[in-house]
Amino acid sequence: MDQKSEKDKKQILLRLSPQLWRDVAAWAEDDFRSINGQIEYLLSEAVRRRKKSSDGGPGGGE
Repeated sequence: MDQKSEKDKKQILLRLSPQLWRDVAAWAEDDFRSINGQIEYLLSEAVRRRKKSSDGGPGGGE
C-alpha cells in the first residue's frame, strides 16, 4: 500500500470475547502477523469471497 492509503485507514473499536482474542492471537502468531493485521486480513478475505460469490454465478450470493 502507498503512504496515502495508510493514512486514510479508519479506526474502529472492536470488542472480542477473551477466548476469541486468544484464538485470533494464536492464529496471528502462526501467520507471523500482528493481531490487528490478522483481523484486517480476515476481514479483507471475507469481503473478497463475498464479492466473488455474488458476481452473478449460480446461487447469486450465499
